[in-house]
Amino acid sequence: MENIKSETTGQKRIDTLAIDIKKLIADISNGKPANMTEENINVFLQNIKEAVLAWNKPEDRSANRGKLRMSVIGKPPRQLWYDKHSPKERKDDDAGLNLKFLYGHIIEHLILYLAELAGHKIEDQQKKVEIDGITGHIDSQIDGEICDVKSASSFSFKKFQSGEIVGDDPFGYHAQLSGYETANGTKAGGFLVVDKSTGDMCFYKPDDMAKPNVKDLIKTLKDTMVMENPPVDKCYEDKVEKNGNKQLAIGCQYCPHKFECHADTNEGKGLRIFKYSNKNNYLTHVEKLPNVEEITSQYKEQLTNYIKTV
Repeated sequence: MENIKSETTGQKRIDTLAIDIKKLIADISNGKPANMTEENINVFLQNIKEAVLAWNKPEDRSANRGKLRMSVIGKPPRQLWYDKHSPKERKDDDAGLNLKFLYGHIIEHLILYLAELAGHKIEDQQKKVEIDGITGHIDSQIDGEICDVKSASSFSFKKFQSGEIVGDDPFGYHAQLSGYETANGTKAGGFLVVDKSTGDMCFYKPDDMAKPNVKDLIKTLKDTMVMENPPVDKCYEDKVEKNGNKQLAIGCQYCPHKFECHADTNEGKGLRIFKYSNKNNYLTHVEKLPNVEEITSQYKEQLTNYIKTV
């Protein structure tokens, strides 16, 4: 999808992006209108239209499953191996999840429009880039640097805001940014992150040490993809609870391969699921039986839903 490009002649720097957008919104709230024109509003609305039309074609998303793309190169090699060699029949009937995908895209375009109104130069929206056969699309280039827009939960937002994302990056955002920058020939970009719950925003700019050598990473991943068996190392370490039970890492809990990947846990019986009031707890080792319901039926249903399609 090629979005219409909208540019300004502002001389601002990407480092003040979040501050400038917040000031713009405050000024509007205090009776000082932004410089909205018929032209820039139409560009914004056209980009929203393109986003909604793309969301309405889930088959396009399905076609990319299991393929190495710039947006996934930072994920654990074992997960990517399973994506390719053990694709799952996914039931994309979760209305809430699919709605989140849609308004995530809408928020992205809204924030970029506000950045333009705040005086920043926006260009190359959804520009296609490529490194060694691996392609991707950058969100935008702002003031000459790559900017990836993220709409995040409050939990994830705080990780970006504090910089904790450096040591806890299950989606591989740093590698994604490094890939875009390497392909684009720039190196000082970052993430404009919006808290979906509060509307707060921050600009997170990782230092060079946090970004991997993406060409080496791509070579390693290509070698991994042709292996007969998955990498031995699990993606994340289990969390050991005070009672000795071992809980599946958060990075694994939403993975579609968790049951197959952890089939050897609990003495070969696989993951055990215990139902708490606010979530399900996946255990890889049970030292002390939790005093809640164990969901054996759901476990069997999940295994059925994740049958290989090849």
